[in-house]
Amino acid sequence: MPLTPSQRSTREWPLLVMTIALVGIVCFPLWQNVGGSDAASWSSWTRERWGQLLLGPEQFACYVAFLWAFFIFASRFLETRRQRHAFAMGLLPVEEGARILLEDARPLQRKIDQITAAKGPFILANMIRQALAKFVISRSSQDVNNTVKTQAEVDHGRLVSTMANINYLAWAIPAIGFFGTVRGLAGSMTVAGQGGEQLRIATRHLTVAFDCTLVALALSLVVMYLIHVISREEEALVIDCQQYCLEHLVNRLYEPEPLSDAPALPVPARDGTPPGAIAGTLSERLAQ
Repeated sequence: MPLTPSQRSTREWPLLVMTIALVGIVCFPLWQNVGGSDAASWSSWTRERWGQLLLGPEQFACYVAFLWAFFIFASRFLETRRQRHAFAMGLLPVEEGARILLEDARPLQRKIDQITAAKGPFILANMIRQALAKFVISRSSQDVNNTVKTQAEVDHGRLVSTMANINYLAWAIPAIGFFGTVRGLAGSMTVAGQGGEQLRIATRHLTVAFDCTLVALALSLVVMYLIHVISREEEALVIDCQQYCLEHLVNRLYEPEPLSDAPALPVPARDGTPPGAIAGTLSERLAQ
């Protein structure tokens, strides 16, 4: 990608692996020595207990919302990868010392249309097309720069607005879990009111209530991370498109030099008298 880097990238995944290793080295021995009974309690979970935790009407609704959000995320992530292919299409000249003249704007627009005709819309191609159209009209690199910034804001706003469904699903998953919690609590209170012998059934309802919340919160954490990842990728895409336009379009524009201010020519009199004669006559009158 013909972009000049402005900073070193942070290696987040190696840092995550190092963090997990350090936490495991410190916490796992303590968990085995201090919390041995709690650690062993997980091995006592039966198949029925796992089924009770993971299966249920609220859990099924959470799974549907989670998978829907995941499919939306996958499609947007693939679209972001496709958009990045535009940097390698040669939409603008990237050779050192290349200049873009005013008469080059229309041929460049036609070239961009031909390249992207069979490959779908691209944010970068649209941004370049709008900038070239502005250059043809205004012939000013400053106006082209403002057009690039405005188009970047428009594209970023469109990407943010289309995140509405996945944002709703990230909110809906824990709401469904809390709905199951309320249903389980209501069921336990109803059973408990019928007599003390129903304590076991009431406890079972409470277990179902907290299981719904546990599954929903776990899934919502994953969805929120996916939203964070796709938002960062799309924002970085728009920023890279803007930087590409600055490097290979705005900074390479050749503006026609404005005409220099020429001295005003003297205007002859209506009767044909030369301008010098009029000036001399006036000066003589003023001297008298």
